[in-house]
Amino acid sequence: MTTPVPHFSQEIRTTLTLAAPLALAQLAQMGMGLTDTVLLGALGRDALAAGGLGAGLFFTTAMVVQGLTMSVGILVAHARGAALPEKVAPLLRAGYVLTALTAIPLMLILWNAESLLLALGEPPRLAHDVERYVRILLFAAPASMWLGVQRSYLTAMDRTRLVMMVSFAALIINGVLNYSLIHGKFGLPEMGYLGSATATLIAVWIMFGATAAGMRRVRPTPAKFIAVDWPVVRELLTLGWPIALTLGVEIMLFLVGALMMGVLGTTALAAHHVAIQVASLTFMVPLAVNQAANARVGFYMGAQMPFAARRAGFAAITLGVSFMAAMALLLLAAPYEIALLFNLKPDKPEDAAVIALIVQLLAICALFQVFDGAQTIAAGALRGMKDTRVPALLAGLSYWAIGFPVAWTLGFPLGLGPVGIWWGLAFGLAAAAVVLNIRFLRLSGRLVKAAA
Repeated sequence: MTTPVPHFSQEIRTTLTLAAPLALAQLAQMGMGLTDTVLLGALGRDALAAGGLGAGLFFTTAMVVQGLTMSVGILVAHARGAALPEKVAPLLRAGYVLTALTAIPLMLILWNAESLLLALGEPPRLAHDVERYVRILLFAAPASMWLGVQRSYLTAMDRTRLVMMVSFAALIINGVLNYSLIHGKFGLPEMGYLGSATATLIAVWIMFGATAAGMRRVRPTPAKFIAVDWPVVRELLTLGWPIALTLGVEIMLFLVGALMMGVLGTTALAAHHVAIQVASLTFMVPLAVNQAANARVGFYMGAQMPFAARRAGFAAITLGVSFMAAMALLLLAAPYEIALLFNLKPDKPEDAAVIALIVQLLAICALFQVFDGAQTIAAGALRGMKDTRVPALLAGLSYWAIGFPVAWTLGFPLGLGPVGIWWGLAFGLAAAAVVLNIRFLRLSGRLVKAAA
């Protein structure tokens, strides 16, 4: 008997329905960071530097560790597809345990942020202030890790609207608490820049609690904290560590890119920062489609429908790349106008130089982000097939055997400066997009052929 497979256009609609709330949720989280930045800016340059660097250290490290949580969604999707709801609660419970254990070394490493920053050559006053800020945020680490588990689970259960609603509520709560705790309003203590860290700490725990409450309506009922199935924890770790590694090597590439820009001067670094902000904003959509691809491909693989899984992967790639292509056209059409959105003054010589460089970088960004969307969604589709180790190796080689050497060579020996560095980043992402899409095409094709 022929297995019914959704039409391609239907799969596009389903993926979009799943991904849209996730993209909005991620935009809300970016809004939380923007709120923190704006309110800290009112306290002056020192507070902004300490808070910005402290939040960057915490959330960047947490993002890499949260790569482990994606394995929860993959296996939950497989269990749903296989009609094995009894496997869902143990997976969720094991996810909570695994991320709690990974939160401990995260807290221990960042607890001594001052020593780490001093070793990297940061000014002593800044290092001290950052450590005070980070030590408050570290108490949000368990909730942040568990929130990643919840979101991965809810995506696999097709309940992404809950993620979106909680994120927008947290955006408002975080803004009010930031303002109140920084300036001592509404009867709350005046804590200065540390008030921002405290507000974020409270907001993250509220997000976790609200999501846990909402999950009680999801069937099968989410896990209770009872006996842990340790083989399931090991299975999640085995599947998840390559995902965390992939996120880590990509983040490190862009961190090194920023450091190279810093060597070239403040104009290059400022333009790089603006261009990355633009790229990060548009990237929220393919990142959401990546998570949807995890769930859709994983569901069909669990149902032993490899052709449907292959079609779901192609639908996700088509959706994400089409969006990024539209954004690329926007960047090519209005780079100057986009640069002016960042409060730069063209009548100031130093700002005019930054604007001119931003225009050049956004032209490269137009190509850069199409490849970035293609590679991240292909990686998501492969993860839905439980293929994580080979993609991690392919991505690492693309970023560091191609992207970094090209960026350094074009930027420094060949003298192309910031533009050369960005072309190198684009080459790395293009290489990852090509090899990961080929990997998905071949692996899914083999599975379809084997099932025929």
